[in-house]
Amino acid sequence: MPVSAIKILQTLGAALALAVTAQMATAEPRYAIAMYGDPALPPDFVSLPQANPDAPKGGTITFGEPGSFDSLNPFITKGSAPGSISPLTIETLMGRSYDEPFSLYGLLAESVDTDDARSYVEFTLREGARFSDGSPVTVEDVLWSYQTLGEQGNPRYAAAWKKIATAAQTGPRSVKFTFTEPDREMPLLLGLRPILKKAQWEGKDFTVSSLDPVIGSGPYVVDQIEAGNFITYKRNPNWWGADLAFNKGLWNFDALKYIYFADPTVIVEALKAGDVDMYRESNAAKWATTYDFPAVQSGDVVKEDIPHKRPSGIDGLVFNTRKPIFADWRVREALSLAFNFELVNQTINGGANPRIQSYFDNSELSGQMAEPASPQVAALLEPYKDSLLPGALEGYAQPVSDGSEANRANLRAANKLLEEAGWTIQDGALKDAQGVPFAFEILLANGASDTIAAVNIYVESLKKLGIAATIQTVDSAQYKERTTVYNFDMTQYTRSLSLSPGNEQTLYWGSEGVTKEGTRNWMGVASPAVDGLITTMVSSKSREEFVVAVQALDRVLTSGRYVIPFWYSNVSHMAHKASLKHPDYVAAYGDWLGFMPDVWWQQN
Repeated sequence: MPVSAIKILQTLGAALALAVTAQMATAEPRYAIAMYGDPALPPDFVSLPQANPDAPKGGTITFGEPGSFDSLNPFITKGSAPGSISPLTIETLMGRSYDEPFSLYGLLAESVDTDDARSYVEFTLREGARFSDGSPVTVEDVLWSYQTLGEQGNPRYAAAWKKIATAAQTGPRSVKFTFTEPDREMPLLLGLRPILKKAQWEGKDFTVSSLDPVIGSGPYVVDQIEAGNFITYKRNPNWWGADLAFNKGLWNFDALKYIYFADPTVIVEALKAGDVDMYRESNAAKWATTYDFPAVQSGDVVKEDIPHKRPSGIDGLVFNTRKPIFADWRVREALSLAFNFELVNQTINGGANPRIQSYFDNSELSGQMAEPASPQVAALLEPYKDSLLPGALEGYAQPVSDGSEANRANLRAANKLLEEAGWTIQDGALKDAQGVPFAFEILLANGASDTIAAVNIYVESLKKLGIAATIQTVDSAQYKERTTVYNFDMTQYTRSLSLSPGNEQTLYWGSEGVTKEGTRNWMGVASPAVDGLITTMVSSKSREEFVVAVQALDRVLTSGRYVIPFWYSNVSHMAHKASLKHPDYVAAYGDWLGFMPDVWWQQN
């Protein structure tokens, strides 16, 4: 059923709602739900395993953030909002345990109900759930939030909304969504949708960027702001959810402050000066050699390595294949050969970090690109074999140089590929058959010092091929504006990926994103194999089937040569004030969502 035909049934006694409920109610409501199998925690769990239920409350923590902000609505395309707003002030029907691939436990909802086919999901709200203004969270708020986000919000909400056939109130605190087709992930995705207060938006345009705080039901409320400079939050003393087992040991600070810096390199200096309380260092060489400042020597600031078991994700320079210059895979491979990773890694990281070999590297989801596809993966790729690029089936490895500045072998291979693609040296410059020079711009955000250093090395290498690449740095607002409409040739592309990828993959690299603005498909992937394998992933009946589908997707994306990968680390480097503590046990996702400041506290 098309979205325009979706009927939201809000009358408790509606005959259709009751009929659908009676017909579909084949399962018992549960306290939790997992993508596959059963949730790890029992119904009577005391707290999340990565939380300390006895953690002391109190204190203030101050963070340094790169860039700026001009909006307090993180749920729309317009404006740039602080990333802290949603996790601190807004809640969802269910909460995620980051010690499991994908399991949810009741939060605003006390229970969840679905069938074996996952053709529907029904949530029952907790009776005491309240927004920060004291008003109850109602089914009407839930229905309004889902429809508004799906139709007017950021594109990341649209795909799930299109899969909802009907949305109905089925009881005083119950709401049910039936799907256009079975989808194992849909009940979990809907459990994680932000729940907003409908009454706040009466007579207002939801799509307009604003500095008015969004009313939520979370542990904190916005306290003070200075647009672009800082935002502070204070604990809601009447937070309804403080005593839930899911929240025990979480949200321990009384106040949080986020200070914004136009130049991210200044944040570590703010840590040294005591103006911020922690800093994540992404540069392994700096971590090993420059963190010996007085506060570290005195013990006032400590260094920690936080391990994780999540996929590498993808981080590197993305080709905008909407640009004709990058449409040919041989050109993309040639430019990948020209990227001297070994020299860049040695220069920036002291050679410490391994290179990203594929999108799901460092996990069981990896396509193991260095080897031929397994029989199971090859079988999934078979229907798409005519559209696959070299390496998807037989294997593909990222180019390796000898580490010297000359990089002669790789540049010779690059030259050959460029000639095959119709590019030749004419008058000292690389040109096509019409004499148009090979030139492009690399868009970067101000303050991305390591990336700028890497790209400077890359630009010099490209000159040896007769290619004129220029670097354009812009502030965070311009960067967001340009990437939202894909107004760039090449830029840095960073996507963190989970142990349970699903429908969001369509937003990342589904073919609809080639023309639709605001998606995360910056590279402009238009691949029937990608679209088809995402469908296979979300319809998998077991974890084993799912893993094979992701491995196949990984091979298609990697062999597509859409991104020139950088490096990754299986630990996060964090320097923080010694008074800040966290439990000894670290969840599988490590220093990711759900870690800082969620499970931390201040020890006086």
